Amino acid sequence: MERRQEVSKDFVCDVWKTDRTLPREELVYLRQELQRFRKLDLIQISSFLNNGALFCFDMDSTLIREEVIDELARYAGVYEEVAHVTKEAMEGNLNFQEALQKRCSYLKDLPVSVFDELYFKLHPNHGVPELFRGLKKKNAKTAVFSGGFTDILERFKQEYSIDEVRANYLDRAGDKLLGTVSGTVVDKNIKRDSLLELQSRFQMTKENIVAVGDGANDQLMLEASGIGIGFHAKEGLKSNISNWIDFASMDVLLYLFDE
Repeated sequence: MERRQEVSKDFVCDVWKTDRTLPREELVYLRQELQRFRKLDLIQISSFLNNGALFCFDMDSTLIREEVIDELARYAGVYEEVAHVTKEAMEGNLNFQEALQKRCSYLKDLPVSVFDELYFKLHPNHGVPELFRGLKKKNAKTAVFSGGFTDILERFKQEYSIDEVRANYLDRAGDKLLGTVSGTVVDKNIKRDSLLELQSRFQMTKENIVAVGDGANDQLMLEASGIGIGFHAKEGLKSNISNWIDFASMDVLLYLFDE
């Protein structure tokens, strides 16, 4: 076993090499056993990344702690109404697109300037700024695919020098939101398709692509990548993937690179 600690300021990484791929059941069992002693995360990869990888992320509850639509609903004084629609969707009574349109209808007449105010109240998850600085040094390409909104994603793209973003466009007239979304809705299929599009454009091998998300709508994106990781993931995603991070900060993803 080899210890690496040059990347994350808060977490070290022990590399354990084995000549076989462990099935999901065995990984789950190993995690449970290790976590009896301390808070440890376990990730299985077939090989380390080289410089020039592609990292694709979900946004809300992955790169940032908040769900942007919930925060907008608080501003509009319709949080309970929006939360009810979210619950309906999670219970399977509405698909993602229907739920998005219904939730956005409650945002009608909010001033567009709300995004300037809201952006500075969002909190990046622990280790996110350090991760993006590290990825830049590794010449990695970065992308964020979000079921949220372009107004937030464009600001995030500027702040962290992200290469590509995909998000939903909230329609507006003058300085007010209309409560509708136009263009292609970024759902689970669009997230996967966007990853495959960038893989082709950047001429990446699948092994050099990492995808990170927290919810069931990220699963297809994670499956299309070489290394799919749930970050503080919900059970709906965890039950269908092998790799997830429960405790560590986002910058531990830099350990995926060869030294």
